[in-house]
Amino acid sequence: MTAATTPPLDPAWQDRIRDAILTVLVRGDRRDEPDLDRFVALQHDYPRREGKGLRGRLALASAVAHGGSAEEALPVAAALELFQNWVLVHDDVEDDSDERRGAPALHRTVGPAIAINVGDAMHVAMWDLLIGIRADWRDAVLREFLATIRTTAEGQHLDLTWVADGRFAVDREAYLGMVERKTATYTVVAPLRLGAYVAGRTPHPQLTAAGRVLGRAFQIRDDVLNLTPDPEGGYGKEFAGDLYEGKRTLVLAIAFERLADRDAERLRSLLGRPRAEILASDVAEALALLERCGAVQEAQRIAERDARDGLAGLRQALADAPNREAADAIVALVETLATRDR
Repeated sequence: MTAATTPPLDPAWQDRIRDAILTVLVRGDRRDEPDLDRFVALQHDYPRREGKGLRGRLALASAVAHGGSAEEALPVAAALELFQNWVLVHDDVEDDSDERRGAPALHRTVGPAIAINVGDAMHVAMWDLLIGIRADWRDAVLREFLATIRTTAEGQHLDLTWVADGRFAVDREAYLGMVERKTATYTVVAPLRLGAYVAGRTPHPQLTAAGRVLGRAFQIRDDVLNLTPDPEGGYGKEFAGDLYEGKRTLVLAIAFERLADRDAERLRSLLGRPRAEILASDVAEALALLERCGAVQEAQRIAERDARDGLAGLRQALADAPNREAADAIVALVETLATRDR
């Protein structure tokens, strides 16, 4: 099967996306400087870690569904995956995370300063991938990337500010608004819209609306999975890492709505300390409080509702897509994202 006939969601495209990323990350004159060779190796670290490459493949599938070519969309898909990787390098520093994709977070091995600089270099390489795309849709793609980065940064600011201020009184609507800016934008909305632009089409307005709701479902499901033990280690993130990091999630928002004042104050005291001071016994007690008030189950119910509503909107947006097979594959993939077990 040739590249031209390989379905855009086939895992083979994941390898091609990764190859495009690794290739752009070695550009530049290092003058045989060993420390700069290591700098390139560090930029390769996260892209080489085992991941699903779903955002990039979703962009490819959207291009094909809208009548375009996966081959022409490849640099855009690679740039989108590279965007996620450099953001994750920074995100892990900002959240003081221990792990990423089953291995130590980069700043745990090289320190925050070097990790941030590695992320900056990956950010530059992302634009390097984009400046060579076709001129007739380059401007639309670049503007979509700018909007995506800006909106994602807004969502991250909200997320970080709530933690920095010790603000636990974040209601579910505020949380969902943050998620629409952050996870939903670059996980679902941007890939779908970018694919349409590569095909020379204006994205259907419903792609944005459906993508936001589906992105919420994806993130809420991720919140739930983070609090669900994974004996096989397929989740790829630290179990209960959100509690150790004190991240505001829909689960916590629901818990603080439902818990009696005494229990709510206890939950604040358990999670309001620096990560290094939070013990496994503290997290176990916090999990027990969340289970007692049914917060995890309610969050899962909302995730299922959003997945159902978002999929209905996505089907409507893709109803007239030129390539029916690719459009159906998109719906199937996004459904997997929003309802996955790991």
